[in-house]
Amino acid sequence: MRFYVRQLNRRQKTEDRRQQSVLRPPSSVLPPLFGFYVAVFFVVCSLACKPKAPARTDVNVPAPTTSVEPGRSLVEGTAADGVAVTVNGVDITESQIQALIAPELQKLSAKTAQLPPAFAEQYQKQLRQQALENLIVEQLLDAKVKEAKIEVTEEEVTAQIGKIASGQSPPLSLDDFKKKIEEYGRSFDQVKQQIHKGLGYQKLMEAQWAGKINVTQEDAKKYYSENKKEFETPEQVRASHILIQPKTGEPNVDPNQAKDQAKAKAQGLLEQIKGGADFAELAKANSDCPSRAKGGDLDFFGRGDMVEPFEEAAFKLQPGQVSDVVETKFGYHIIKVTEHKDASVTAFEQAQDGITNRLTQNKRAELAQKFIESLKEKASIVYPPGKEPKAAEPVLPSGSQGKVE
Repeated sequence: MRFYVRQLNRRQKTEDRRQQSVLRPPSSVLPPLFGFYVAVFFVVCSLACKPKAPARTDVNVPAPTTSVEPGRSLVEGTAADGVAVTVNGVDITESQIQALIAPELQKLSAKTAQLPPAFAEQYQKQLRQQALENLIVEQLLDAKVKEAKIEVTEEEVTAQIGKIASGQSPPLSLDDFKKKIEEYGRSFDQVKQQIHKGLGYQKLMEAQWAGKINVTQEDAKKYYSENKKEFETPEQVRASHILIQPKTGEPNVDPNQAKDQAKAKAQGLLEQIKGGADFAELAKANSDCPSRAKGGDLDFFGRGDMVEPFEEAAFKLQPGQVSDVVETKFGYHIIKVTEHKDASVTAFEQAQDGITNRLTQNKRAELAQKFIESLKEKASIVYPPGKEPKAAEPVLPSGSQGKVE
């Protein structure tokens, strides 16, 4: 059972993603490289497909788009594979595209029964086009790296692997890092090849950035003054809860009786808490929310993150106080507030370094985008008859919302 509070606690979800993002199995068309901070990877994986999209403001960017070894030709299939496009005389085959998008297609197939056929078909088309565009850009960058005679040493690759491993949460040893890679079905040699390729891209782009990026304090102040809401933190509380859900889904159970039983159980637990019982231990043993694994802790949340009755009760409590039984559409809750933060504004002096870094990355992304666009304009990119790219169509059917995850 999942405890949704208007949406699942957004801050908790964000923290979970932060902790897990670099250690999740690659599931997107463009697999992540375990937090490798090379801005050009973002360009390869995002700007190539969406040249007019806003630039990212961080540098935790995706990895190179394929596992092809540095220096190897992209031509790996036979004529039976079918050529998808030829870039400066180098064929990119349909088999390469399929290998790249296979993980996402597997995820899609598991949900096909729940999706309109037109949705699934259009989604597959967009996956293919995205992968194809990335392969084109990667081929162009590989050629430029070779032309510039850029070399990446084994020592540089090893050092980068060490940074990646130590940057995990928690930090990993090299052996643990290798194990994680193997758990996700990838070989360590494959990851080394990707890092080798990425370092080559980084060196290539550093030459493009040299002398062209200068973010001043005035630039940072201007951004701060024009985006003040970004630096405002609303009032927040940190709370734990115990959720008791009525067993209304069971056959031959009267819904009203189920609600009465759930409420009575919650009242009994509340009496135990008032009598000195440990809140976290009771949550672990009784709560119907996944947060029970952490003693009911929901982390910090602001107004609007929770359903109204829950939010109203939580914001009335002082740290250490426990609510009465609170009823929401999810069931009956006992809420304990553990911390409180007043609304605040981050001063410019505290935000300056982060703003400067953000603006620097934006400029790097902009220059990299222009560089890649210039490569594409000069390149000979030839599609077989009937395989010319078409204008992108919306993935979602008219009137629908959401996305495939």
